[in-house]
Amino acid sequence: MDTLLTADVAANSRRFRRKSSTFVDAIHEMPETDELAPAQLYSTESGRLFHSGRIIIATVGLPARGKTHLSVALARYLRWLGVKTRVFHLGDYRREHVGDGKDVPDDYFFVNASASTVLLRQKILKKCRDEIYQFLNHENGQIAIYDAVNPLSEGRRALAKEFSKHEIETLFIESACDDEKIIEENVRSVKISSPDYIGWSSDAAVKHYLARMSAKIPHFETMEEGDLNYIKMMNAGVRITVNNCSFGYLSHRIVFFLLNLHIKSRHTYFARAGTSREEDSYKTDAALSEQGKEYAKKMSETLIGHREGERQAMIDRGGPDIPSKMLTIWTSTRKRTIETGQILEEKGYKVRQRSQLSQLNPGVCEKKTERRIRLEYPDEVAKHEADPYHHRYPRAESYHDLAVRLEPVILELEREQNDLLIVAHESVLRVLYGYLMACNAIDIPNLQFPRNEIIEITPASYNNEATRIKIPGLPEKLVPSSPEDIRIPVPPSGSITPMGLDISKPGNQLPT
Repeated sequence: MDTLLTADVAANSRRFRRKSSTFVDAIHEMPETDELAPAQLYSTESGRLFHSGRIIIATVGLPARGKTHLSVALARYLRWLGVKTRVFHLGDYRREHVGDGKDVPDDYFFVNASASTVLLRQKILKKCRDEIYQFLNHENGQIAIYDAVNPLSEGRRALAKEFSKHEIETLFIESACDDEKIIEENVRSVKISSPDYIGWSSDAAVKHYLARMSAKIPHFETMEEGDLNYIKMMNAGVRITVNNCSFGYLSHRIVFFLLNLHIKSRHTYFARAGTSREEDSYKTDAALSEQGKEYAKKMSETLIGHREGERQAMIDRGGPDIPSKMLTIWTSTRKRTIETGQILEEKGYKVRQRSQLSQLNPGVCEKKTERRIRLEYPDEVAKHEADPYHHRYPRAESYHDLAVRLEPVILELEREQNDLLIVAHESVLRVLYGYLMACNAIDIPNLQFPRNEIIEITPASYNNEATRIKIPGLPEKLVPSSPEDIRIPVPPSGSITPMGLDISKPGNQLPT
């Protein structure tokens, strides 16, 4: 099981800009200014969309309440729509200034801190605020997400007043929680994934983090300011309160997204559908071939075995002996995806069919060879090679069309609390993977999903991490990319990962 996008791969990317502590998920990289986002419907000269000005979203909440997860998820969705958004984690600026958690002054997280520690906190805060202003004023940024505790009512009013002087609207989002199970799960997730606790033992990390929580609880004031714009989420979205003073369209869009969001941990798996009897036909809704049925069986067995292995590994690390989280399967309405998930359905897993998960429509290119397409549609081929994401062949769909079509699925994906397996065509998996891993639009058509891999995406507080699970014993001819893919030319897939890294070349091997 390998990490699909490593720090080295990300650091060598031409778009790489280190703005945070993590590299695995591209959500902390800012895209090129002239690039359109995957689901962006239009562009403006200012770079700002939806007739909205500049907005600061400031998080509010005690530690382990899901503020960072909320910040990253919201940034992911807004950037998918084309809203230029950047997350400013105050903790990143602290780590940049004083190092990891062990180098922080003992009283740094306490209200009655020493004068030198207060001065240090003010210096770190100023650096964060300066970069927020730089982003909004000089980089055409539209939304800056300020990820911090912001515990006091007086401080929040001062913050909103300061930004209003610069004609920047402030929206507070509080993540409140009194469910001990959710808090315990968040503490466990944070101490594993937070850069503060790299190299710490589990016990020491948990003890230190709980001390940070306890220091802030007596001094925290929940949001009740009637004169401020705020959204309060209670217990991972069980209840949401909105105080609307001056909301515009974009603010309401944010509320709508938060209604679908939760902060509970779950795993998302991607798997290709098995091969069908008429593999090169889009219009013919063919059933699985015998090889396709064999693939479906091996894929199901591999996934079940992997989940049981992860559960046992957690027990071996001292975790509770509890069943794995429930698994839900989504397929399209086409026969081969339904039949690929049938084995799991027979084992008692819940399967849902989603029409939006149908593959990209190839239009006039269906059942045509590359040579014939180039002869019949030379102008279209030239346009496609110039922009394979937005171009559509006659009577076909583009990847951009597919991304817009999949937005209801993306919102439901955020709402799903069970572990989730999505069985779909490669074109659909590319777009959904592009959303969860914050890929640029121009990269999405190049993502490859060999049939001998299940892709597992695991959310953490700072980023999503993708790993691949090998399906053993498949014939080589089942592995390559889908023949319906209309990219011209169609690259060989072999053992290419979703990030387009050919591991057969020297120096590109991924860690095991």
